Amino acid sequence: MEIKEITSKDAWENFLLDCREKTFLQSWNWGEFQKTLGETVQRLGFFKGQNLTAACLVIKVKSKKGDFLLVPHGPAVKPDSSGEERLEILSSLVKELKRTKENVHYARIAPIWERSEANEQLFKELKFKQAPMHVHPELSWLLDITPSEEELLSAMRKTTRYLIKQGQKTPNLEIIRSRDIKDVEQFNRLYMETVKKHNFHPFSLKYLQNEFSAFSKDDQAVIFLAKHKGVCLASAIVIYWQGTGFYHQGASITSKIPAAYLMQWEAIKEARSRGCSLYNFWGVADVAPKKLKGHPWAGLTLFKQGFGGQSTPYVKTQDLPLSARYTFIRWFEFLRKRKRGF
Repeated sequence: MEIKEITSKDAWENFLLDCREKTFLQSWNWGEFQKTLGETVQRLGFFKGQNLTAACLVIKVKSKKGDFLLVPHGPAVKPDSSGEERLEILSSLVKELKRTKENVHYARIAPIWERSEANEQLFKELKFKQAPMHVHPELSWLLDITPSEEELLSAMRKTTRYLIKQGQKTPNLEIIRSRDIKDVEQFNRLYMETVKKHNFHPFSLKYLQNEFSAFSKDDQAVIFLAKHKGVCLASAIVIYWQGTGFYHQGASITSKIPAAYLMQWEAIKEARSRGCSLYNFWGVADVAPKKLKGHPWAGLTLFKQGFGGQSTPYVKTQDLPLSARYTFIRWFEFLRKRKRGF
């Protein structure tokens, strides 16, 4: 198997069209966004003869604890790839990562592959270690949005359906769809209020603006603003890419007005109007339901699950050590994870 860098946006996106296990984190525009952050990006294609069998975005991430290579939700492979073919792809990737001339201490792969014993075994065979922390969702909540609006509403949790209808009846509550980058600042103001409430590490305004800009060029990003009497109560940045709507960034403040519920329903309807078949609510708590209480993501998880759908677990994030310093980094991350309560 030969690995070549892919430099054509059309070739990259057309290959991904045929892949089932994918998110926008492997898209061309996600790579362009990473470049605006100063990261080094490679788009690797895995070829058998002239046939492209897999694709993999590799990002060099600068970090105070030690630079590393990140493969976000990849590699992307064709739906009919056998376990043997996947092992060959991973083996080729390992060789390529070990040959890197970048000064890095490890490679971190956040696979989008189904969490199965067979897929997990592939990483074990190649001496990967399960990462102490994840960087992208390992369990997403997906909703099939091909049924009618009436069917989707009837499949929701009773409370969720009620709050959407209440939102529709609430005077002066409006849901604004914006493609103006200036409205990222409105999102950010609400986002920072959410940060104070839930105490998590936020993305910077520049990060959010660059992400929105990278996808809005191809009309793949929409900012939703839920306002009541001119006051913004909830907001979201949703990415629409290759048949799926991704609820990627969200923010809201506590209110008796069900703005967030109505906004989410409008984002789903936008996905339907664009011909999408799936709506991806992004990450939910990767714990058993009986352990959800007290989890930092408990409220967010229950909110997303109320719209109906099902969980989709991916193989846990995997690390490939590339230097002796990795051992120190690993223990540091274990301690940080425990401190955050995960």
